[in-house]
Amino acid sequence: MSATSDAPGHQLKGQLKTRQVTMISIAGIIGAGLFVGSSNAIAVAGPAAILCYAFTGVIVILIMRMLGEMAVTQPDSGSFSTYADRAIGKWAGFTIGWLYWWFWVLVLPVEAIAGAHIVHAYLPEFPVWLLSLAIVLVLMGTNLLSVAGFGELEFWFSLIKVVAIIAFIVLGIAAVAGVLPVPDQGGFARLTQLGGFAPNGAGAVIGGVLITAFSFFGAEIVTIAAAESRDPKTQITRATKLVVWRIAIFYLVSMLLAVCIVNWNDPRLVEVGTFQRALEVLQIPRARLIVDMIVLTAVTSCMNSALYTASRMMLSLASRKDAPALMARISSNGVPRRAVVASALVGVIASLCNFLFPEDIFSTLLASTGAIAMLVYLVIAVSQVRLRYAMAARGETPQLKMWLFPGLSYLTIAGLLTVLGYMLISPDFRTESIMTGSVAFVVVAAGIWNSARLNRARQMQQAVWSS
Repeated sequence: MSATSDAPGHQLKGQLKTRQVTMISIAGIIGAGLFVGSSNAIAVAGPAAILCYAFTGVIVILIMRMLGEMAVTQPDSGSFSTYADRAIGKWAGFTIGWLYWWFWVLVLPVEAIAGAHIVHAYLPEFPVWLLSLAIVLVLMGTNLLSVAGFGELEFWFSLIKVVAIIAFIVLGIAAVAGVLPVPDQGGFARLTQLGGFAPNGAGAVIGGVLITAFSFFGAEIVTIAAAESRDPKTQITRATKLVVWRIAIFYLVSMLLAVCIVNWNDPRLVEVGTFQRALEVLQIPRARLIVDMIVLTAVTSCMNSALYTASRMMLSLASRKDAPALMARISSNGVPRRAVVASALVGVIASLCNFLFPEDIFSTLLASTGAIAMLVYLVIAVSQVRLRYAMAARGETPQLKMWLFPGLSYLTIAGLLTVLGYMLISPDFRTESIMTGSVAFVVVAAGIWNSARLNRARQMQQAVWSS
């Protein structure tokens, strides 16, 4: 559903300002995965974690270029789900749309619980479950008020994350240059100390790629948000071009500096996270408080975007008759309130499952999202190839082109299939692969049934008209 197409009641409006979309595109992929989760990749691959981020970054850049090509041609709040519908089939748009929605509604409780634990450490009189519920409800409220409210909140969240990364890079450069003292002769020499650049071998580097892949997921959100901006095509083009340098600076430079400061096998690295441990090594006062505030901002930003994205995907599905029609209603201020509330409610229920029932239930739910990122990327790549060929058959040329088409597109697809194959055979990721595959199978079956139902209804309607 495009930002200007009809919906029952009202329409989506171009309320997001240029500065808001620009900041979302710059900092949209900066989450807690970078500040804290990157320590797992370093612990697995050693200094070669830089290669993990570089490889994954290249994949994301290529995917964003392909998505940008389709989104500039026709901006749509359903983004790749809509393109899959047109390129592969209605069942594909149904499947990938619902899987994507499922991923983000489960991100809500994960990030809410993480944020609640941070707040609980400073306000222990409030239980974690209450704090996590409060965070979800506050963000639901801001999303219900207006699209501009979401954009403004996300602008400031993103600005804080960007400033934090830049400050860390400045400190890291000062440390590597010898301006700040680093114990044990830190600096570039640390890249090859303690077992070499890849101390755990090439297999560990591949495993690290799978860890880093999920840090980048969310870059595609800007194509959904841009559909509600005043100039979608310009915003999407700009965001697609920005993705190259923001990955290079925010991820590669910061990770390079981190492994130059902290030993990859430091036991506290995984315990407290990459950035906090680096600040501790540099003897920065109140390192934990600083990182806690940044991570709290990052998880809140992620939740804000997750709720926005999930609601827009449900809106798009409903507008294509792939979700209940009542979810297609838009309020007078341009907000799909029912889709926002429904998405938040599922997130709240999942969060309560974590506190009321055995931990295995919540872990099983999370495992079902393990390979969704790779599936989404694969569908984007296949859709771009098919739509590009369809455009060529009509004699049309996209305004924003994928590089070296079709060779690079097919190479990207091959790379994604390789990663998915490795996830399936790797003991560390097999459970996630099987669970995601099981959920995907159920959703595909539902998509095929829904397509058949709509076809029957269409045929009956045509029969009535012809009679």
